[in-house]
This record gives sequence, structure tokens and C-alpha cells, in this order.
Amino acid sequence: MAGTLFLVGTPIGNLEDITLRAARVLAEVDVVAAEDTRRTLQLLNHLGCPKRLVACHEHNWREAVPRLVALLQEGKDVALCTDAGMPCISDPGWQLVDACREAGIPVTAAPGPAAVVTAAALSGLDSGRFVFEGFLPRQGKERRERLAALAGEERMVILYEAPHRLEKTLADLAALFPQRRAALCKDLTKRFERVERGALQALAEQYAGLPDRPQGEYALVLAPWQAESMPQASQDPREALCRCREAGVPKKDAVRQVADALALPKREVYRLAEELWD
Repeated sequence: MAGTLFLVGTPIGNLEDITLRAARVLAEVDVVAAEDTRRTLQLLNHLGCPKRLVACHEHNWREAVPRLVALLQEGKDVALCTDAGMPCISDPGWQLVDACREAGIPVTAAPGPAAVVTAAALSGLDSGRFVFEGFLPRQGKERRERLAALAGEERMVILYEAPHRLEKTLADLAALFPQRRAALCKDLTKRFERVERGALQALAEQYAGLPDRPQGEYALVLAPWQAESMPQASQDPREALCRCREAGVPKKDAVRQVADALALPKREVYRLAEELWD
């Protein structure tokens, strides 16, 4: 009889956030598959249940997944952990879950903390509907297209960002919609947790040219798009369209945003856009 794969949510910062069930599962399984065996070993030692560890991450999953499936088929129970939060949520793991589903191996979860929902709750912004973008592409056309796609997003948007790319990401977003409300969440549930709120332009200026590189882990929450968050250096629709075009916003989205923001007929704005985008 096959074993069971448990997706175990682990603390994103404060170790006291481990659930009773997650601690029990980690104590009872035969094997723990870990994104980083060193970090997971620290958690297991804290819980007093050191286990056989198998590395399973984005660089070795092709080799690790068949090995773990074989262990499960032998009847071993396996827990999958990532460095922090829920496996498979902007973290490794979905390939193992997919392989287990295909092989008919039972999969269940001992859910726990996730930075995405924690940031949404702490932001104080409208979180009735949200979209999770994870980490943005680092550069090039893919990054520009992803940023442009966020321009007219009417749901809350949640991003993760590395500290050494934070300044650039804030600057890129502020160029698109400087007045869009945002919350920058740092080191959630940790001792020096901080949530900074304000317009993207203000946050970008705050983090521009800092003498020391920011440290920590960041989640950036953008308020749902509204007309007042459109880039408007003036009431000139041509200027607003130019700023959208420079930021990589598609023509169709730019026309809608400028027309809404400046209360102008879309036909009029579209005529101006035709001149700029041709």
C-alpha cells in the first residue's frame, strides 16, 4: 500500500506559527523532502524530530521526484516542506504533487502560514479579490509585458521581491502608476516586521539611492486599479498617453486608463493614441 504525501506549511518567520498538526505530521512521517535541507533541519531540531531528509528544489526536481515517488510507492509517508510557507505557492513542489496524482498516490495538506495572504491582510487595502504575481521577471521584454499587464488590474496585486531588486521594481511600478496606493511588507511575523503604506511614487523615492542595500524579505501589495492611480503629471491626455507608452502599457489599456482618469470620450483618446503608437 502506497504511503501519503503531506504538503506541510511551515512558519514564514516566527517558529511559533507551526500548527499542531504540522508538527505531528513532521514527527510521524518517514521522510521529509525539503527545498533546503539545512533550513528544514533547523526546524526539525527545534521540534525535536530530526528525520531523513531528501532535497527537492527547482534545480534537482527531475531527479528528486522519481526518487520520492518510489519511496511513497514502497509505503513510506513523505512530508514536503519549503523554506517558509506553503509548498507549491511560489515555491517548489507542484511537480511532485503532479507525479503523485498521476501515480495514484494519496496527497493531502497540513496547511500553514503563507506570506501572500498575510501581506494582503496586513496591507489595509481592499483584499476582496486579489491576484498573486509572485516574483516579476528580472528584465527584458517579459518583465515589460508583465508590468504592463498590471496597469489595468482591478484586483489587489501581490508581488514578492528580493531586497537587491526592490529599488528597481518600485521605480518601474511608480513610472506606470505613481499615485497607486501600495503597502510594502517586510519580514512578516519576524521580530522587525514592518508595513509601509503610501503611493508608489513616495515609496519609490524613499528607497531610491539608499547608501545601504535593503535587507530582509519583501511582499509588495498594490491596491486595485482606480482612475485616480493613473499617471497624470497634468490634465493633458497626450502626456498621459506618452507616459503609458514609455512604461510599456498596451495601447488599448492606455486608452481606457487615460479616458477614465481624465473623463474624456474614448474615441478622442483613441485618436491621440493612434498617432503615438503608429
